[in-house]
Amino acid sequence: MKPISSFFLLLPTLLLGSAQQISSGGVITPSLPTPAQVTPTPSIQSIIPCNNSPLLCNRPHNNITHIGAHDSSFLRDSSTSNSVAGNQFFNATIALSAGVRLLTAQVHTLSSSDSTLHLCHSYCALLDAGPLTTWLSAIKYWLDNNPNDVITLILVNSDNQPASAFGEAFDSSGISSYGFVPPPNSSNSSSSSGEWPTLQSMISSNKRLVTFIASIPTTTSNSTSAYPFLLPEFQYIFETSYNITSPSQFNCELDRPSLAQSSSKAIQSGLLPLINHFQYIDLGSGIQIPDVSDIGTTNSPDTKTQGNLGKHLMDCKREWEGVSQKPVFVLVDFFDRGPSVEAGDLMNGLLEKDIVGRVKPKSQQEQIGAAAEKKGVPVVALVGFLGVAVVLL
Repeated sequence: MKPISSFFLLLPTLLLGSAQQISSGGVITPSLPTPAQVTPTPSIQSIIPCNNSPLLCNRPHNNITHIGAHDSSFLRDSSTSNSVAGNQFFNATIALSAGVRLLTAQVHTLSSSDSTLHLCHSYCALLDAGPLTTWLSAIKYWLDNNPNDVITLILVNSDNQPASAFGEAFDSSGISSYGFVPPPNSSNSSSSSGEWPTLQSMISSNKRLVTFIASIPTTTSNSTSAYPFLLPEFQYIFETSYNITSPSQFNCELDRPSLAQSSSKAIQSGLLPLINHFQYIDLGSGIQIPDVSDIGTTNSPDTKTQGNLGKHLMDCKREWEGVSQKPVFVLVDFFDRGPSVEAGDLMNGLLEKDIVGRVKPKSQQEQIGAAAEKKGVPVVALVGFLGVAVVLL
């Protein structure tokens, strides 16, 4: 997961829209997933899946590969005028319905005078995806409507806020009731010791949300004891390199936390591996933007070609055979391409017949066509209207 970098100092002209849309009353509001946008997983009679497959129900959470949407709140779509800063084509709840089970986001205070937590790239004046509470509320609505699913969040604490600030946002959204708290005796060793519960047990207890924060200040006043479901990321997870600009650079080596020394030592100490698999275009002067030019190859589940997601995961699994570990968390940009979830199926030993309930995202053009057909509006006319609207914005 990439921290704040100089890429976010792009000229405002590259960041059109600032993740906002204009309402019918002319008020500018953030474009966020709302309950109306949530697509509940279709009910499957006679089969009760866990995370889209009955074969995953009895597996511990740490013995499953979870495909994740990197910077899931920052979109490259009409709501942001297709901002080149966007990391995803579809919002978080659509990602969940498509089979993604890990979401990440950067969290900032709105300004020096307003400590409200917002989802912002670098700083909120450039790309603001709205309040953290609103985003969490949409995810809670999705969890409410998908009772057989367990999801994981990783939130970057960009402005070094205390655990209480995050806890209050979770409480306000109502999602804290789903928060999973590791057993008292597991600490960070739960990852490798087999003490993580199975998906079925987490579903049965309705503690279906695992939340990591990177990073929570460690002072006594900022203790997570009041919010034990907020887990310090690097006490549980290590990450591979994230500043990738070429397919040849994908690797399985530990990048952080540096104190863990190496990926094999990190695994032996109980840390869960997170594979960063997304690529950037280097524009010079330290400016980088997400690379969508070859995203079908980057996210491909194929295991033969360097740069493919499938090969990267398989390489890491083979490299870590000596410590009996496969990739647990995987982050990708533009999750729908590849499609990336099929690489997760490969790691989890799932065939197409083992998967139930996923909803494939519709492209923007498909959505326009469906809306036109429903309302009896000619598609050409609707596309023309949207084009004019973009110009006016």
